Amino acid sequence: MTDRELPEQYLDGYAEILAQVSTTGRRLTRDELASRRALGEQAAEAGHGLRALVSAHLAAARTAWPGSPGSADGALATVHQIIDAFAEGYERAQLLAVRQEEAARREFIDDLLYGRSDLGRLAERAERFGLRLSHAHAVAVAQGSAAYDEGDPVPRHVERALISRFGDRNVLLTTKDGRLLCIAPGHQEDVLAYFAEQAHVATDGGQVAIGRPQPGPGGVVQSYEEALGVLELAERLELADPVLRAADLLVYPVLTRDRQAMADLVAGTLGPLTTARGGAQPLLDTLTAYFDSGCVSAEAARRLTLSVRALTYRLERIHKLTGANPADPAHRYMLQTAVIGARLLAWPAKDL
Repeated sequence: MTDRELPEQYLDGYAEILAQVSTTGRRLTRDELASRRALGEQAAEAGHGLRALVSAHLAAARTAWPGSPGSADGALATVHQIIDAFAEGYERAQLLAVRQEEAARREFIDDLLYGRSDLGRLAERAERFGLRLSHAHAVAVAQGSAAYDEGDPVPRHVERALISRFGDRNVLLTTKDGRLLCIAPGHQEDVLAYFAEQAHVATDGGQVAIGRPQPGPGGVVQSYEEALGVLELAERLELADPVLRAADLLVYPVLTRDRQAMADLVAGTLGPLTTARGGAQPLLDTLTAYFDSGCVSAEAARRLTLSVRALTYRLERIHKLTGANPADPAHRYMLQTAVIGARLLAWPAKDL
């Protein structure tokens, strides 16, 4: 906006104050400073740029200068005071506007992720933040060793990287409960993949879970909860992959859908391991390493820092106690499912 377009109201009384103060050499009164701050707030609320406003003040000072009989030093000091007070009011109004915007953004994010608002109204509010909830969206959640807020360096670094790479793609990056969140249109898998890459590095090796794309205003909530579930699952199963996709882990929710049936399988299949010397945990760890290594004894022994002979002995012991042979394909699926169930149910540390 140019100086010509600035309403004269923001310079109201400026020339008179300049003339009076430059003549007497006095400083501005408290009321005069307050009036300048008030005008600065009004100009900010009206959307005028500070650069144009300062330029208008300087131009007005030059116009009034010939009629000011006082010293140049006094006039300059007055201009300095007036512009400083005006800018203070301007910045105060801007800070208030930013805080109000942050509060509105946080309220929107809370409503979006918890589904606490009318879906139609939520969709209208979403457009203000660059989301079109009529489309499918997916949510990626990054969790590090520390908790993050939106103003922290880590979220800002990740956001700058996304903007630099993709520009404006109707993507919302925020934080929730100390985690980083990226909400993107469901078809933009490259955005979520890049977010996961940047977030993993920025959080010093944190883990990222990506929910499946879900349609409609409620889809964001579903994808978000799915991503949180994946992070919880990764912790329980000790999955160390930096990026986990819900679409690749759908078997686990199926296995845990009937908790009692899973508990019965674990107790019936692995329960006899509790009678072994040292308890069930060492033998359960053996089965976990054996299955995770693709049933390759040498690799499983390496993971457990055992000799192959010691590993073979443990597998034979498991066979004897449970009646199921880990090396037999006919028994392997039941044993592996029971081992997964044990990890999901935190057995044997917790009772079934």
